[in-house]
Formats: sequence, structure tokens, C-alpha cells
Amino acid sequence: MKKDIHPEYHKNAKVVCACGSEFLAGSTQKELRIELCSACHPFYTGKQKLVDTARRVEKFQERVAKKVAKKHVSKRVKLATKKAAKKVKLEKEK
Repeated sequence: MKKDIHPEYHKNAKVVCACGSEFLAGSTQKELRIELCSACHPFYTGKQKLVDTARRVEKFQERVAKKVAKKHVSKRVKLATKKAAKKVKLEKEK
């Protein structure tokens, strides 16, 4: 095996998160800067955190809202046409 090819391992490397949380971990680097840690990750905190630059989530929610609204409108229209048909049928019988 070749000698001196492996990086130096630091048992107490400092890890700094974007949320401000700091802790120690083993790494080949002395200091690590990360974006998410267990203190701010949505899976561990239970908070929903959406990072959406293309408005994909809002567009999806708008489409779903339109479909739901369309369903309700179509039911109303069906009921109104049935009522109108009944009215016409009753008027013809008289």
C-alpha cells in the first residue's frame, strides 16, 4: 500500500449550520458549513419548509383549486337543470 495518500481525519470537526446551530462531528475537514441540520430540517422539526423558485407548488395548488371549484359548479348546474326540467314538466301537465 502507498503511504501518506489518505487525508487527515479530525475527530472533532466543527459543523456550522445556516440556522446558527453548531456541533462537533468526525470529518476529513476541520470545519464544515451546511444548509440544513437536525435542528432546522423539516423532517425532524415537523414544520413544512418549501423552497420553490419556479412557483411549482403554487401552480399545483391553483390547478387543484380550479378542479375542485369546477366539480362544485358542475354539480350545481346539474341540480339546477334537473329542477328546471321538473318545473317544465309540471307546467306541461297543468
